[in-house]
Amino acid sequence: MIVDAHLDLAYNAVRGRAVHRPAREQPADEDGIPTVGLPDLRDGGVGLICGVIFCEPAADGRDGYRTADQAHDAAMKQLQWYRRQESIDSMRILRSKPADFSRQGPTTNAILLLEGADPIRDESDAAQFFHAGVRIVGLSWKAGTRYAGGNAAPGPLTPPGLALVKQLDRLGMVHDASHLAEESFWQLLDATPGPVMASHSNCRAIVPGERQLSDEMIRAIARRSGVIGINFYDRFLLPPNEHGKRRATLKDVAIHARHMCDLIGSANHVGLGTDMDGGLGREQIPVEIETSADLPRVAEALSADGFGDDDVAAILGKNWLKYFARHLPQQSA
Repeated sequence: MIVDAHLDLAYNAVRGRAVHRPAREQPADEDGIPTVGLPDLRDGGVGLICGVIFCEPAADGRDGYRTADQAHDAAMKQLQWYRRQESIDSMRILRSKPADFSRQGPTTNAILLLEGADPIRDESDAAQFFHAGVRIVGLSWKAGTRYAGGNAAPGPLTPPGLALVKQLDRLGMVHDASHLAEESFWQLLDATPGPVMASHSNCRAIVPGERQLSDEMIRAIARRSGVIGINFYDRFLLPPNEHGKRRATLKDVAIHARHMCDLIGSANHVGLGTDMDGGLGREQIPVEIETSADLPRVAEALSADGFGDDDVAAILGKNWLKYFARHLPQQSA
């Protein structure tokens, strides 16, 4: 089974993308040529995703939320979209540890992930999101939130952020460290004994910049038994002197995976978090991938880079499956 730990399905659906159709049947839009549809996930053997709730703040001339109430309203629309998919059996939301992660069929298994915590206005909202099915929270996005600095807005966890970390721990949420400013990242690891992952982050040693993880951050997540999902956005795969001069390839994905595995000493903490529908199109992901149905090709690239069959299976899905088997609640709350 393949696991993709970061897809913005609801964000795209609410904006008008026909994600129930294969990506090749979806028209191009302002973000480019679509790459993800629910049929593509099934055709590619993607048995589990992290279904993201992403609310964009107003910045850089783009429409978005300006207040916590607006962020909350936008998040609730996306949450309701996921719940509608569950009601029509196109998606199964995993709120607790299933007896068998390998169940596949006409539905897509999803664990809900809130990317950027501004929609959480207070303690009652945090509990509301948990009881509605959210199991993973990233405190920040690139522009930062009132809880934490982001990768484009350096800064620490704020006092409300530290309080929210404690509440998320009490609820049993997983922390997503992707997009955190470095200062906030290290504070989070100090502030929580709970599970930490990075749903969609690559290697700073290959692509410099705050959006990527430093070698020290990669090792720290592994020491916490976390998993890091490799992002397929070409800007995060290609060294700066190559970006814009060639298309990214799956070999570039393998290069990031190899760097992480060599740092950690095993392939047990690396997975996929493609984010290939996160405001980008087909021309900005590895050239071999047209839709999620092509994700099995990642196995070929990893094998060509020298990864053994067990490590390939671990990176494609088994690492995430083991991680969520440890950290989802035993029973629905």
